[in-house]
Amino acid sequence: MEQNQNQYNNMPEEQEIDLVELIQRMWINRGLIIKTTLICMVLGFLVAIFSSKVFTASCDVVPQVSSRSGSSQMRSLAAMAGININQSQDAKALSPYVYENIMNSTAFRKELMQTMIDTEKTNHPISFYEYCTSEELNKPSVFDYVLKYTIGLPGVILGAIRGEQPEPEYGNVEGNSKSSIQTLSKEEYSCIKVLSGCVGITLDDKNGYVTITANMPEALAAAQMAQATVTLLQKYITEFKIEKVQSNLDFVQERYDEAKRNFEDIQARRAKFRDANLNTTRYSARTELEKLDAEYTLAMNLYGELATQLEQAKINVKETTPMLTIINPVTVPFKKSKPQRAMILIAFTFLGVVAGMGCVLLLPTVADITGSEKIRGWVKPLPEKEQPETQTV
Repeated sequence: MEQNQNQYNNMPEEQEIDLVELIQRMWINRGLIIKTTLICMVLGFLVAIFSSKVFTASCDVVPQVSSRSGSSQMRSLAAMAGININQSQDAKALSPYVYENIMNSTAFRKELMQTMIDTEKTNHPISFYEYCTSEELNKPSVFDYVLKYTIGLPGVILGAIRGEQPEPEYGNVEGNSKSSIQTLSKEEYSCIKVLSGCVGITLDDKNGYVTITANMPEALAAAQMAQATVTLLQKYITEFKIEKVQSNLDFVQERYDEAKRNFEDIQARRAKFRDANLNTTRYSARTELEKLDAEYTLAMNLYGELATQLEQAKINVKETTPMLTIINPVTVPFKKSKPQRAMILIAFTFLGVVAGMGCVLLLPTVADITGSEKIRGWVKPLPEKEQPETQTV
């Protein structure tokens, strides 16, 4: 019992001694920590200076569709015109969570990469695809070469071993009108990878709006890409949402045009026949006129019914069409968003301090494992404590 209590009493003292020794070790090797910190600060300074500028343009939109109250008002107006709209035609709203899937689709990105942008490197607008794939516009800098042959050296070696992979040939897949399969060339695949880091979407569940952002090395190009993304997203959302009612409208429109031509043809033949047999008393002429009147009545009724259905289909399309209400329009950014040079320097400085302290603690262990006296000499040991002399009686 007394022995256990003595152990508990000695623990805080031992921990205090270890903490004091740790602080002493760091103080004695402060030169190594300072050197490591300075090296990391220089690296951070180079990264901050040579990092490419990035401008961010954004747009906040609120997804909206027609509500039931709006639908009832539309039905009331249609009823006054003699048009009956079925309430079961109310469609569910397209979830904003689907927007990200739409923007990540291959078809969306292939169309978005054809956006024309203005850059300082050319005196005329070019497409985003050309901006990403042109060798003249994408000449690597000195910093890119340094990263390629330092951090990216394993990838360079693997690429040299494997060699250049031939681009597969899929034939005329996209040329077939019945095929919906998307194919990508090597350049398009590279452009889509760049586009993934350029354009993004964020959903704010709390406030109920969607933010679309575009990051580009130039301010005007960033704003143009953000605006093009919003416009194209509105187009795709509309196509997905009204696909069914639009196909119904197209079908009714075709039948309406046929009924209109048929009605006008019968109307013209009936008028011509009546002019030719105005004062006739022949029963054959009367019979033919009755036949034309019956055809005329039937065609007029069909024409009027299809006209009603056509207006109803148009109302359904207008009612179902979703809208993206812009609450914060795209603006050309005035200041760059990256790089944040002060934060980079602070982060590298902190990393240098941590790395220097880690070297003080780990290098003696590494020296013991490898038996290297050179590594052992990098860290100064603590001075040995003088042992108290024992007096003999």
